[in-house]
Amino acid sequence: MDTHVVIMAGGIGSRLWPVSTPEMPKQFLDLLGTGRTLIQMTVDRFLPLCDIGNFWVVTSERYVPIVMSQLPEIPSEHILAEPEPRNTAPCIAYASCKIAMRHPDANIVVTPSDACVLKTDAFAAAIRTALGYTAENDAIVTVGIAPDRPETGYGYIMASDKTEGKINKVIAFKEKPDRATAEFYLSEGSYFWNAGIFVWNVRTVESQLRKYAPSIAGVIARMSPAFYTPEEKHVLAGHFHECEKISIDYAVMEKSDAIHVISGDFGWSDLGSWSAVRKYSRMDADGNVIIGGKSVAEGCRNCIVNVSGAAAVSGLDGYVVAERNGRILVCRLEDGQKVKDYAEKLK
Repeated sequence: MDTHVVIMAGGIGSRLWPVSTPEMPKQFLDLLGTGRTLIQMTVDRFLPLCDIGNFWVVTSERYVPIVMSQLPEIPSEHILAEPEPRNTAPCIAYASCKIAMRHPDANIVVTPSDACVLKTDAFAAAIRTALGYTAENDAIVTVGIAPDRPETGYGYIMASDKTEGKINKVIAFKEKPDRATAEFYLSEGSYFWNAGIFVWNVRTVESQLRKYAPSIAGVIARMSPAFYTPEEKHVLAGHFHECEKISIDYAVMEKSDAIHVISGDFGWSDLGSWSAVRKYSRMDADGNVIIGGKSVAEGCRNCIVNVSGAAAVSGLDGYVVAERNGRILVCRLEDGQKVKDYAEKLK
C-alpha cells in the first residue's frame, strides 16, 4: 500500500497565548514537556504506518524554516508553502494534487499538526483499518473520538452504529452544540467528536473535490502544470488566493454521501485551551503542571505555569500563569475561552 501522510501546520494557535504566538504557534512548541514539539509528536504517531519519505507538511511560507528545522527527515520538496491561509479545503486540494501527480495509487491520511494522542497503539490500529478500507473502496473515513464529557467546544459526528473500532456510515456532521445538546449526544452513544483526521485514496479525494468544491478543484488544476517546476512558487503566489476560503468539512464532508467513521478512545485532545494542556501534562501531587523555566508553585492546586524564565506562584487554585517575550497571562483555567480575546486586545 502506497501510504502518505499530510500534516496541516498553518494555524496560529491563539487560544494558548502568550506562549503560542503567530511567530511561533503551538504546533512547533513542546507544550506538554515531553521533549518533543506537537508536530514532531504527530510524525511519531504515524511512523508505524508510513515511511518518513511519504510525509508531507502544508504550512505558511513563514513557518517553512521552522518545519525544516524540526522535521529534517521529511524531504524538503514535501514541505508545501501556502502564500496565504485559505482554510483546510484548498490546503488539502493542493497537497492531494501534488501527491496524485507522482503517486496515482496513493492512500492518504490528512491530520492536524497540533493535537495530542496518548493511546498511540489503539490510534495506529484504527488508522490502519481505515487505510485498508479506503484502499479498496471509493470512500472517505474520518476519525471519531469517543466523548467522555458533554463538550461544547467540538463538532460532532453522528454515526450509524456506536461500535468502536468498526467502520460505520456517517449520518450527519453536527456543529458545536449547546450544553443540553452535548449531554444528549453523550447519553445517546453514537455521536463522536470530530478530530479533523481524514483517510482516502487520491482518486476519491479528487473526485469529491471536483463534485462538491469545483471552484477550488479548478484553481488547483489550472496551477498544476507548474507543480514540481521552478515556477510553482510564482504560480501559487499569483493564483492560490483565488481558492475559496473554506474548511474541508463545509466544502465536502457535510455534502458527500461517501463519508464513514472509525471511532475509539485514543486519549485525544486538540489542546485548544490551557485547561486541556494541563490535563494532558504530567502533574504533581497537587495537580500542578510546571513547564519551561525554573518556577515554583507553593500552596497551589490544579494550576499550570508555563514561563520562559522563573516565576514564584503562591496560593492559587485552578489558574494558568503563562509568559513569553514580556507578555503575561494570569487567569482562571475555566475562563480559557477568553484567552483568544485577550490576545486580540493586546496586539
